[in-house]
Amino acid sequence: MDLNDKIILPLPPLSNPENVATFNNAAIVLFLVNGKKIEGKLTRFDTGNAIIGLNHKEGGELHEVNMVDIKTMQLTQPIPFTPDPAISGGNKKSITSSTEPQEFTITFKDNSKLSGKTYGSRVDQQGIHLFKQHNTNQYLPQYLHLFIPKSAIHSNIIGEPIGEILIKNQGVVREEIANALEIQHNARTKPLGEYLISHTIVDTSQLEKALKQQKAMPSLKLGEILISENLIDELQLEDALMIQKKERRKPLGEILIDNGIVSREQIQQALAKKLGIPFVNLQEFKVSPDIIHKIPANLAFKHKVIPLYQYEGKLAVAIENPMDWEALDALRFHTNKYIEPVIGITEDINWALQFYYSSEDILNAIEPEGDEPDDSSFNSGKFESDGFTSHEESEVTDNIVVKIINKIIMDAYQQGVSDIHIEPNPGNKKVVVRFRKDGTMAVYHQFPPQYRNALISRIKVMSRLDISERRKPQDGKINFKQYGPANIELRIAILPTAGGLEDVVMRILSSGKNIPINALGLSSNNAEKLLAAIAQPYGLFLVCGPTGSGKTTTLHSVLGHLNNADRKIWTAEDPIEITQSGLRQVQVNPKIGLDFATAMRAFLRADPDIIMVGEMRDAETAGVGIEASLTGHLVLSTLHTNSAAESVTRLLDMGMDPFNFADALVGILAQRLAKTLCPSCKRPYHSNVREIHQLAHEYCAGLIPDNATAEETKAVIDQQLEQWVRRFGKNGKLTLYKAPGCKECNDTGYHGRIGLHELLIATPHIKQMILEHAPAYKIQKAALNDGMRTLKQDGIEKILQGYTDLTQIRTVCIK
Repeated sequence: MDLNDKIILPLPPLSNPENVATFNNAAIVLFLVNGKKIEGKLTRFDTGNAIIGLNHKEGGELHEVNMVDIKTMQLTQPIPFTPDPAISGGNKKSITSSTEPQEFTITFKDNSKLSGKTYGSRVDQQGIHLFKQHNTNQYLPQYLHLFIPKSAIHSNIIGEPIGEILIKNQGVVREEIANALEIQHNARTKPLGEYLISHTIVDTSQLEKALKQQKAMPSLKLGEILISENLIDELQLEDALMIQKKERRKPLGEILIDNGIVSREQIQQALAKKLGIPFVNLQEFKVSPDIIHKIPANLAFKHKVIPLYQYEGKLAVAIENPMDWEALDALRFHTNKYIEPVIGITEDINWALQFYYSSEDILNAIEPEGDEPDDSSFNSGKFESDGFTSHEESEVTDNIVVKIINKIIMDAYQQGVSDIHIEPNPGNKKVVVRFRKDGTMAVYHQFPPQYRNALISRIKVMSRLDISERRKPQDGKINFKQYGPANIELRIAILPTAGGLEDVVMRILSSGKNIPINALGLSSNNAEKLLAAIAQPYGLFLVCGPTGSGKTTTLHSVLGHLNNADRKIWTAEDPIEITQSGLRQVQVNPKIGLDFATAMRAFLRADPDIIMVGEMRDAETAGVGIEASLTGHLVLSTLHTNSAAESVTRLLDMGMDPFNFADALVGILAQRLAKTLCPSCKRPYHSNVREIHQLAHEYCAGLIPDNATAEETKAVIDQQLEQWVRRFGKNGKLTLYKAPGCKECNDTGYHGRIGLHELLIATPHIKQMILEHAPAYKIQKAALNDGMRTLKQDGIEKILQGYTDLTQIRTVCIK
């Protein structure tokens, strides 16, 4: 986000729409989850990247704070509240909200509470905006704008309790509400509406009781429910209804979700609160086999439903959207029973479909009846024999294979997977499909053995490879938008394995956008030095690390920072993973002689200011890159090396002239990706002295001279500990974090990844060492003396900031 972008925060729901204001440089206070407070001027409010930026009150330093680390944000300047004249004039009777302030109570995850009165509320993808009443002057009502990230909220009540609403609407009697409130009090849970969400059903008796209680709830339309929950406004509802008139078969909820107005989870929770539809915990609810087969797999997969329980001639089913009448009608027609819908979380429903239905059920479910084969290459329906009968192989039809591969790719894409591994096994062993997500492999599914040749052949067809060749490795690409709804590209590697089989690895290359430099996870020191390095008009800047460490992402972030109308930027990439308007991007193709070196020579004749080459794979490419940097161009590239210092010796070993290389080099950024602690379940704890000293010893390993005495070593460590307490401590103590695991992170304790960096700047001292062919360890020692911090040191600082733990840092950092 550019610092010049206007910051527009939401206004109270019923305020005058003409009062749109920008909040750049508004005075704010951030109260952090670790108890600290930061005051300053607002420079960024980015819900997409979950970042709040501010100029610090002390020193004017720019700070970028992740919303998961924030408890509340408050604008300190009161804002006048002026109601919409049309509403206050009574022209919009259908709006159920009031311009009078409502009571609210927010209960945070640390069990503290915030209460007051608010002029309504707004919800975005990251949290709740409240408009807290500032004074009671009836002539000049004012409010303070509060933002509370959802990651900090345990529960909330905004407005009149749902029980009172139900009584007023004559949906239930007060005695029933009293009973529910007594249960709530005894269980020490949330408000009644929240209770229905959090108290998920886990057995049939609870389910039957909840369904009977549901009948007492009022009948409301989805649009009314979402407006009353402040998830949408009337204008958004009217727009969605207009679209629905043109697309009559499309549910209103799907239209709102597709337009990015609400999420599926928000709709589910709103329905649960207002209609009393219970949630079912599908991972604990035990469904008997005779109930599962009440609904065949093809219907269950098509409508994403799980049959749960049959009682009084009715069938209770878990479904994502309990107001999907088309799905409910289809189930009612097939079962000839009244369908009682309850809510299941999307991920739980997908899990239950895989758990309760067999592989054969799943394969049959995704085979459309009566369809013709999708690809002429599969018309025969026969595959190379591996000991299976012709009847067994003939059952593996073209449509099944096409649907299976599309489903695998779509599931991987939606789950944020980086690599898909398809691993056939000999004999009657199943074909294993595994996904790599956040660097970790996990089994996705296992398919019957007779599918192995068909699956591999289908992938070869999609990537235009030789189907008959099974002895040599093959590489290819799939443009998936030709086959499915996602605009993604896949890089394909097929390798022959034992027993005449072939493995496939598919790397998903999302056609994504570059992310800003300040979202890379760079420390403030590294960010400052990096921006200074790439501000040079010419020179060579390298990013190094192993495959999958985010080098291309970093390079495109740098290019995004440099990309403006004053510069001509050429890139040579294989493949082009990220596109940016303003860049002139070239896809290299060695098969026709267009390699990196050839592309760079062509760029030099095309009036470049900046050249980015995907990788310096050989001496020729490196040589051309150095020549280009010495002739007035800034050259950016990557290397597959373990550290910044090793990148220097690698290029010298390639035969680069040390004089030209030393003159050209601006800097080298080495990086890794470490798993981050799950924000949903991570908890702070006060570490013991031994644990902190262990961190300090590992951090200071490269800073202590080889011949240092015990006293000198202790002095360095003590000095480092004092610095940590000043930077990261609270009340003189350091706080670390751990995550025990939860459903959000599949009980792993980790969710997402963060970058670790070491930035070597080519100072005159470093350049002199390059001329002397100094070994990597001496170059690193000199860089540390110049202020560089190693990957492990950067990682340890991120431990102290609560992003990760020592296990992950040791996993990705060898030194």
